[in-house]
Amino acid sequence: MAEISNKELIEKAKSLVKPRKIAHGFTVGDVGCALVTDKGNIYLGVCIDTTSGMGFCAEHSAIAAMVTNGEHKIKKIVAATKNGVALAPCGRCREFIHQIHKDNLNTEVIIGKNKTVKLKDLLPYTWDE
Repeated sequence: MAEISNKELIEKAKSLVKPRKIAHGFTVGDVGCALVTDKGNIYLGVCIDTTSGMGFCAEHSAIAAMVTNGEHKIKKIVAATKNGVALAPCGRCREFIHQIHKDNLNTEVIIGKNKTVKLKDLLPYTWDE
């Protein structure tokens, strides 16, 4: 199985971005996420922005799809806008990725067109140390 390039993963995330309004004027789908597991499977998700902390980031959506399919280790992940701009994960997402599996500290996080970092560099002091 050929490894997916960062550009291809960004394009997959970008292709999901189809912002639309839902009830009460909330927006969904303005950020897309694509991740590759250690087994080479790809999972996708979009954000859902609502009030009262009930919404979630695109990374949460893609990770939920991964967990639903019995996987937990993320090899590479990216969240992107409709313009293909890669976004660094927020603090909540960084912690969520780590809590899904301890080995995810080695996840390659795409944070720019030609820039990646390990999750452990974005989350240097974990709660369980």
